[in-house]
Amino acid sequence: MQRINSMNWIQEFSTNKKLYNNLSCFLNQYGVSGLEQAFHLYRITCQTYICKNKLSISKINIYDIYYLKISRHYITIHTEHGIYHKYGTLKNELKILAPYGFINCSQSCIVSLNKIRDIHHQDVILINDEILHMSRNYINKVIIAFSQH
Repeated sequence: MQRINSMNWIQEFSTNKKLYNNLSCFLNQYGVSGLEQAFHLYRITCQTYICKNKLSISKINIYDIYYLKISRHYITIHTEHGIYHKYGTLKNELKILAPYGFINCSQSCIVSLNKIRDIHHQDVILINDEILHMSRNYINKVIIAFSQH
């Protein structure tokens, strides 16, 4: 897709009939909220998360992350393409990832709302069939966030 200069986007939109028609069809079918969701999904798929430890540094696509677990300041990042490790606090990681739909499901685990398939009792079932246990303190917050996501 051709990149549109931010100064000329209005002119490009008004003169590019294909772009205008595509956007009009999309808005008619999905509405403004659908467009907002599409922008949000696009933003997530383009963002990277840095995993740095003593031996390596990796860029991970945020959309590929399923969940993060912590044990004694060692964070394990579970993704579609493998498992990564780093040192830190879950609180700091949540500050970075919360805008992209991540939430605590226990004191030692944060999960991507995009990767949740179902919630049963105190368990979160992910789209890859992994099961994460939720702490009682977090159940209501996770259910509300999942239902609104």
